[in-house]
Amino acid sequence: MMTMTEPFTPSADLARPTVADEVVDAEASDLFIRKSNPDDGWGIYELVKSCPPLDVNSAYAYLLLATQFRDTCAVATDETGEIVGFVSGYVKSNAPDTYFLWQVAVGEKARGTGLARRLVEAIMTRPELVGVHHLETTITPDNLASWGLFRRLAQRWQAPLNSREYFSTDQLGGEHDPENLIRIGPFQTDRL
Repeated sequence: MMTMTEPFTPSADLARPTVADEVVDAEASDLFIRKSNPDDGWGIYELVKSCPPLDVNSAYAYLLLATQFRDTCAVATDETGEIVGFVSGYVKSNAPDTYFLWQVAVGEKARGTGLARRLVEAIMTRPELVGVHHLETTITPDNLASWGLFRRLAQRWQAPLNSREYFSTDQLGGEHDPENLIRIGPFQTDRL
């Protein structure tokens, strides 16, 4: 018996660069938000390295995110193509109505433009996330910028924000601050 199989499409072909999903009018120049692609891995890695206190993962990890999770990640570039913003995350397999946001990075050039919010909302309004009504992330207690971002998102989306300790310092090897789990929702993506 012959079985029909779908033709194989390499990840690189699935992640071909596309036009920007959104153009953000920043002070000095436009910023472009789009899905990530294979050419973005190294630029994302360099961006995250320049954004302490973010945990820096390997360049390979960012390349995987840029290709395998491109529908749930976004990059922002300036007019020269330099990556100045990045958001990574995924829809939870055990809770398909929940997007887990792993990392947000905004480079110095783009800070103060509302880019982090725009990146998150660009992802949340994609057709691939139509069934998502909750956002989760983890934040250390002292990361005031991230707390501010997620409080503003909850307020903007008119959704409750709840938090609790998720990973203790001991669970993180004793050398990392604890991580609190933040949950926003339920919200309606068609109203973002």
